[in-house]
This record gives sequence, structure tokens and C-alpha cells, in this order.
Amino acid sequence: MARWCYRHRLVVLLLWVGALLGLGAAASTAGTDYANVFSLPNTDSKRAYDQMEKAFPERAGDTDTVVWKVDTGSVRDQSVQSRIQPALEKIGKMAGVGGVTGPYAGDRGAAQISANGKIAYAQITFAEQANAVPKQLVQDVVDTAQGAERGGLHVELGGQAIQRVQEPPTGLAEMIGILAAAVVLFLAFGSLFAMLLPIGIAIFGVGTGLFSTQLLSHVTSVPDLAPLLATLIGLGVGIDYALFIVTRHRRGILRGMDPEESAVIALNTSGRAVLFAGGTVCIALAGMLVTNLRFLDGVVIGTSLTVVFSVLAAVTLLPALLGFLGSRVLSRRQRRKLAAEGPEPERASGFAARWSASVQRRPRSIAVMALVVMAILAIPVLSLRLGATDQGNDDASTTTRKAYDLLAEGFGPGFNGPLQVVSTGGDTNKLVQGIRSTAGVAQVAALPPAQGVTVIQVVPTTSPQSEKTDQLIDTLRDKVIPDAGAQAHVGGVTAISKDFSTVTGDRLPLFIATIIGLGFLLLMIAFRSLVVPLTAALMNLIAAAASFGVLVAIFQWGWGLSLLGLGKEGPINAFLPVIMLSLLFGLSMDYQVFLVSRMHEEWVHTKDNARAVRVGLAETSRVINSAALIMVCVFLAFVLSGDSGAAMAGVGLAAAVALDAFILRTALVPAAMHLLGKSNWWLPAGLEKRLPHLAVEPAEEAESLPRASAGGSSVVHGFVRDAEGAPVDGAVLTLLSKGGRQLDRVTSLADGSYIVSVPTPGTYLLSATASSYGARARHVVVTDEPLVHDLELTEGEVDAVN
Repeated sequence: MARWCYRHRLVVLLLWVGALLGLGAAASTAGTDYANVFSLPNTDSKRAYDQMEKAFPERAGDTDTVVWKVDTGSVRDQSVQSRIQPALEKIGKMAGVGGVTGPYAGDRGAAQISANGKIAYAQITFAEQANAVPKQLVQDVVDTAQGAERGGLHVELGGQAIQRVQEPPTGLAEMIGILAAAVVLFLAFGSLFAMLLPIGIAIFGVGTGLFSTQLLSHVTSVPDLAPLLATLIGLGVGIDYALFIVTRHRRGILRGMDPEESAVIALNTSGRAVLFAGGTVCIALAGMLVTNLRFLDGVVIGTSLTVVFSVLAAVTLLPALLGFLGSRVLSRRQRRKLAAEGPEPERASGFAARWSASVQRRPRSIAVMALVVMAILAIPVLSLRLGATDQGNDDASTTTRKAYDLLAEGFGPGFNGPLQVVSTGGDTNKLVQGIRSTAGVAQVAALPPAQGVTVIQVVPTTSPQSEKTDQLIDTLRDKVIPDAGAQAHVGGVTAISKDFSTVTGDRLPLFIATIIGLGFLLLMIAFRSLVVPLTAALMNLIAAAASFGVLVAIFQWGWGLSLLGLGKEGPINAFLPVIMLSLLFGLSMDYQVFLVSRMHEEWVHTKDNARAVRVGLAETSRVINSAALIMVCVFLAFVLSGDSGAAMAGVGLAAAVALDAFILRTALVPAAMHLLGKSNWWLPAGLEKRLPHLAVEPAEEAESLPRASAGGSSVVHGFVRDAEGAPVDGAVLTLLSKGGRQLDRVTSLADGSYIVSVPTPGTYLLSATASSYGARARHVVVTDEPLVHDLELTEGEVDAVN
């Protein structure tokens, strides 16, 4: 497939461009229909909502708030009322608005004015929940309310529906992430063309994935969080997958291979690992389905689609683009050096090789140091508290944050998260008195009953994110309501958030067991080992604990939060552990596959565990670290998105990837594998027979010919001459296996003769390079007899593509 894409590169490119433009046009025509289907069956808050919807269908929707403040005088002044009241009446008449309750009518309205008379509010109840309210209606409400402003009169709006139209401009975080990735790629490759390849692949993968998700939002429930997370993960894996393949391709060219053969071998080795890694990410994402939280189904669809398209782009579009570039995928300096000095030897060098040797010499001390670092970072996770960010975490410039602060200033912090106690039977007056006398309650007001249902508005003394508010909800449910002998349920946004956190926490163990179990099974099949997948599972748990420890320290304890410009500390978003663990386990498996597949390849050939681990780490650590650095840049860029949930996910994933790549995969995993020795590759014989075979690496000799004898080596020999027939002295000849491994390397003599040794009969690649001559690479089929093979080199640079 790689060879076909390489040779038909224009067709492949046009197909991808057509797919991207076609999906983009269809998506822009259809528009978006994202819907946050947030259902928590069998929870107290869901029962409260169902009763409200039944008794007050026009009031069961989202309740938002208009808040105004005067600099001088009082909000009761006629000059203020004459501007606010007409705006409220206009809002109340809009289609889709269930009702408006203002402070200027009746005795109850007086409670909506602060004690000092400077701040007042009105409540707007929509007919639908926040996610179902049309954005245009919400924008009309905002424009009408803020149209009443004048000098000294400030009007702000808060609530979930209002928050939807206050979303920051999209694209800034993505652009900064791509620019940061481009810098890392340029430093890694030293070539503009090589730098552009992974970014181009990511753009095609993310673009087609997002457009497809947008179209699917019309036929299934996809939350508006899905495209943000799909972009986050799509940019990361798209760039990384292309990086792994391009790195392997460049290494092949530097070792004297023809660009086409190098691309084919790169796709047949690293490309297989990309397919496998992409599959593991999708499986980890699908693990979210076991939580039975319907809200996450659309997230799984959007992110998985983007990963699938990123993988397809990497294994089809990338070889086509490599065909257009040819040897220009190398920098000019590398091309000049290759022409002058010939192919590079097949050995790792530099810091990666020195570090790998250090790990082999001192595996025990390095493993202990890595474990200590990870354990220290994981300590804060012991105080993890799940909850929900609210508008107090919004950017200080948004109207929702200003309304939140005004309400807290005028009526107390609990006003931003009122509870709704929905009573369907019993003594309501006794229930109201019981709630009023409960510690932690600031205000209680019972609305007129309808159809036997009474709604009691309860304002806590503490903020919605406070742990004391959660304790108040438990007190109302477990003590106050039973003591009053009432049939009642506690609802409202704050209660829903608490129930969601509880449900998520209860289902996390099953979710973690599912994705670890699936990952273990996949790695066991791929690497024919029990110890390798067990090590990977333990490392994933360590990485998860440490990354959540970092999250708790920053977002829950507030360490360094001001430097990020993300407001005040609070609980960790309840949905974040599920999403983050899915992505973390998927990405961790990526690095494990790329690292261990190279080790496994070496183990298969040498059966020397120490060499396999040393060579595998030396040859893959640099590209794994570069890939991780790119992901960290992309994820951290989402701090600039203006969305606190996206910022939290970005910081958490950046920490997870950095710790996983820089500490676990380059220190702890290889150190542990050195300590475990040959047991790394142990698999019971009975299990070996029953497991299906899934080759992450290609068979070295898929096309070898039948041998007349059981073994024995052979040789290829001949002469290297130029176009005039003159011998070429000093030409470098390299024999490579079908998998791209260097088997022998010699230099031609003064008469142009050479001889290379062949380990077993089969099909090999023989390349020849010499100063001032173009490179030549040919397949040779060797039997038990020596093979005579002459090569002709042409003076000047040869266009290896054409």
C-alpha cells in the first residue's frame, strides 16, 4: 500500500484534498447541532428535575440571571427602574422564555435587592435546559439587558445558557500549539520540508475528523466539548504518528537507501506501529462507554473519528508526500554529507546512546530515583475532590464572571448555586422550617405549589464549589427531609454536579479495569509476553496518579494558578478523570508500542535482553521525547482557550505526557526491563499456541526463497563501475534486510570489487554510494550459491524520485 501511494502520489493527494474540502463544504452547509445530553438516571437530582418538568413545564428549563449595580443612589430609584423594567418585560415576551421574576413587583421581589440597595437581580427561566436554548435567543436576551446600561448603571448576565454565548474565539490555542510544534520539529529535523510533513498530516486528520463529527451531530447526540477534545488529541497524535514514520524514513535515506524503498520500509515498520498505536487509542477512548454516562458517548465518537483519520493520513497521505519530496526530506547539510561521506553506519550515537548505556549500568538506582519522583508528584492525588467548575472560574472580562462576582458581593457566595428542594408530599411548612433551621442555609423561599408539587429555593451560605455545600446537600437528603416526613428531592445545578461527581467516582474502578485489561491483552498478543504488558499497566497507573497529583496541586490547591491566569482554585471537573485517563492510557500505549517494538525486534534477532533494551532505548528515546515535547506544547496551548475545562484538560494531559515520556519510558521502563532480564519475554507455551498473531514488526524475510540446505551463509560479490566502465574505488556498499536493518557494510577496492556477507538465503536490499556519484539501491535474491551482482554509478546527483 505504501509503494502504491508513493508512486501514485498525485492521485492520493487529490483524493485527500477532495475529501477535506468536500467534508468542509458539507459541514458548513449543514451547520452544527451539538447537544449536551446530560442525563443521570436513578439520582436524586434527576428525580427533582423530572417532578419540576411535570408540574412546571414552563419553568423546568435553565434559570439565568440579570444583575445590575449602581455606583451612586439605589437600584430602587425611578431612573434605574425606568431603564431596567422595560428591558425585563421585553425579555419576558420572547418566544422560548418561560418567565422573568424581577425585584420591582410584590413582596418577594424585595428579597432580590441587596441590603445596601446597590445591587439587584432578576431571574429568567427558559423553556428548555441550557444546552437546548437557541444561541440566538440567548444573544437577544444579553443584548436587550445590556442595552439598559448607562453611566453609573452596570448590567451583567450569568447562567449556563448565557455562558454558551460567551465562548472565547476558537482557533487561537490550536494555532499556538501548531506553531510550538513546528519549532520543535524544525529543531529535530533541521529541514523545512520535513517539519511541514507532520503538521500537514495533523491538519488533514483533524480537519476531516472535525467535519465528520459536525455532520454526525445531526444524527446523534454530540456535546460541544467533543470538537475541542478531538482537536486536542488529533493534533497531538497526528503530528506524533507522522513524526515516527518520517524519522524512520530519514534514517533509511541516511543509511544509503533509495527514497522509495526507505519510505516503503518506514511504513512497513513504523507505519505498522502507528496502526497498532492508533487502534489502542481508540480502544482506550471506547472504554468511556462502560461508564454508561451518555454525555460521553459523543466525545468517544468525535475523538475516535479524529484519531482514525489521523492514522489514515499517516499511512496513505504521508508516503505520497514523501514521494513528492524525495531526498529533500533531509536538510541540505545532511544531503551534502551523504553525497560526500556515504551512508551513515547503523548505530545510535550521542546523548541517547550514552543515556541508554547508563541505564544498563545502573538500572536499580535509576528505577528507584524515577519511582521516588513519581511518588512525590502523586501525593496530592490523595486529596482529590471531584466537582464542577462554575462561572467563578470564567475569565474576569466575561459578563458571566462579572455577574457571578456581583451576586456574591450583594447576596453572599451561596447565591450562585441555589438548591431546589422539590416536594411532592408531606407537610411542606414543616419541611421549610426544617430547612431554614439547618446550618449552612442562608435563605429559604417556597414557590406557590402546582399539581401537588412545591419547589423550595434554598440558598446556601457557601459557594457552589465549597465542600460545605456538598455536605449541606447530604444533610438535606439524609436528615432534614426524612425528619420532616416529606417526599422531596434535592435538585438544581449544584446538586446535579455533586451527583455527577458521585456517579463518576463510583464507576471509575470499572472503567480503569476495562482499559487496563484491554491494553494488557493487546500488548500480550503483539509482543508475546506477560511481563511487558504487566509492566505497561503498572506504568500507566503510576503516570495517572502523578498527573492527577499535578492537577490537584495546581487547580485544587491553587499552586501557580495565578501564573496561568485561570482564576481561583476549586474541585477537579468530574468528567475529567474519565476523559483524561482514556487519552493518557491511549497515548502511553503509543510510547510503549514504539519503544518495546524496537526492543522486541532486536530480541527476536539476538535473544540478548540487555542488548535489546539498550538498542531499543537508544534508537527510540530521542523520537519519543521529541513527540512528547510536541504533545506538551499542543496541550499547554489550550490554557489560552479561555475555557477552564479545556485548560484543566490541557495542563493535566501535558503533565501526563511529559512524565510518561521523560521519566517512565526513558528511565523506569528500560531500568525495570534490565532488572527483569529474559523474563520480559516469557509467555507460557500453552498460551503461545492459543493467542492469535498480530505483527507490529514485519517479518524480516517474507519473500525468502526455499533453501536447499537447512542453513548456511552466502555472499554477494561483483564490481562497482561508472558509466564508462571504469572501476569506482572507495564506494560504500550496504546490505540491508527487508525490515531496514543493516547486515553488512564494505568499501570497494581499487579495481571496484566488493564482497558482502549474507546470513541466510532470501531477498535483500543492496545499496552503493560514492563521492561525486549518485546512490544506487537494488533488490537482490540470494540462494545457497554466491551471487554475482555488478553495480553502475552515474556521476552527478541522481533524482532518485524520477
